Amino acid sequence: MAHPERPGGRRAGLYARRPDIFPRKIDGRFRRLKWAIMVITLAIYYVTPWLRWNRGPYAPDQAVLVDLAHRRFYFFSIEIWPHEFYYVAGLLVMAGVGLFLVTSTVGRAWCGYACPQTVWTDLFLHIERFVDGDRNAQIRLRKAPFGPGKIARRAVKHGAWLLVGMITGGAWIFYFADAPALARSLFDGTSPRIAYATIGVLTFTTYVLGGLMREQVCIYMCPWPRIQGAMLDERSLTVTYKDWRGEPRSHGVKRAEAGTEKVGDCIDCMACVQVCPTGIDIRNGPQLACITCALCIDACDQIMAKIGRPRGLIDYATLEDCKQEAAGAPPVPIRRTLLRGRTFLYFGLWGAVGLAMTFALGARTRLDLQVAHDRNPLWVRLSDGSLRNAYTVKLRNMEARPRDVSLSIEGLPGGVMWDSMSGEAGAGRTLRLTIAPDQVEQHRLYVRAPGEGGAKEPFVFVVRALDDEPASDREETRFDRPEAGQ
Repeated sequence: MAHPERPGGRRAGLYARRPDIFPRKIDGRFRRLKWAIMVITLAIYYVTPWLRWNRGPYAPDQAVLVDLAHRRFYFFSIEIWPHEFYYVAGLLVMAGVGLFLVTSTVGRAWCGYACPQTVWTDLFLHIERFVDGDRNAQIRLRKAPFGPGKIARRAVKHGAWLLVGMITGGAWIFYFADAPALARSLFDGTSPRIAYATIGVLTFTTYVLGGLMREQVCIYMCPWPRIQGAMLDERSLTVTYKDWRGEPRSHGVKRAEAGTEKVGDCIDCMACVQVCPTGIDIRNGPQLACITCALCIDACDQIMAKIGRPRGLIDYATLEDCKQEAAGAPPVPIRRTLLRGRTFLYFGLWGAVGLAMTFALGARTRLDLQVAHDRNPLWVRLSDGSLRNAYTVKLRNMEARPRDVSLSIEGLPGGVMWDSMSGEAGAGRTLRLTIAPDQVEQHRLYVRAPGEGGAKEPFVFVVRALDDEPASDREETRFDRPEAGQ
């Protein structure tokens, strides 16, 4: 089969070359909203590891900390243990349902304003604009031959990008250790190698994804645009070009004023394309590359104001409302678009998961008990004819303070227990123990009971806190005896 060829007989490549995109600076309500969200999200990311939270003398005082060494996750007053990973799963479910809620109401607003890829790409674009100038200056610089001035600008720009990437990687590792202590060790060269390696990897990925690849991450690498495309319907708000109002285009103000034929409001100024961070033409309809950042709305509104036309040629609108507006009906208020059954369904599900997690957090016990029966041997016959079983008991104190507890057995008539430290002389139906703060302690216990009885007699271990905050847990196990005839 013949290969396709370009005009002139040259063979065409398999993939199209990425076009150069130089977004133009724009001001407007959506641009100011993006500024505000970028400042807030970056501040949260960079500042959070440095916040302090007093948990007492036995726990770290960093407000948000992923303590991998001790397998804990601290979030202000909340502490998550490994066996409580279902809370993390619940947060992921809430995040997913939240994305569904946002998408079904305002389209890809997450992608346009709060996605980390968008936030850091926007930051890198501002750095590039500060160093190289606005759109026209960047185009001229791109076409200019390499010389001292161009090389200097490139060095400053890429150096600033690498610095942002390094700060980003540094901020990330502060979530996994005490931030002030780790910062000091980073500068004096005593941090673990994994810390420097993590900063290096995140510096590289932030630099590449935010500075070099930019919109390609959103278009080709991210799966969310494909998922969102299946979730949008005729009543979802999206950035829309109202073609019934803008067409046919006049290709300039003078032609629109001088022409005898009726023309639309669009003067084909290309302002909407020039400000788009993904380089698309919104007038071609909904597209996968559109992240609904609404900068094209700001650009078009400015042009409409200059030529004396009403704003909203490009606007947030639903397909259903666009049809009604094209037929002559007045624009539908946004609140009517947002308040619909699908929105309430997603919000109700999101709220239900949140309330369930809140209730579970409030009702959870801070004292936990796990019991494992020894399998070999199952039982030991003592000289007086009684039997002895051995158990491994784990006591978990989830408080940031030591706790005195009582460990007792319920059921098993005639049964007594002792631990390996006190010996059989301290045998009884209740033991008093002290559990260290924020620790899991393992105890080797022996239980003695009469030799007569069922082969597998159930009984219960019960642990109770002896301080002023009631907490308890219980776990059923069994006492093994030989089968009949043994």
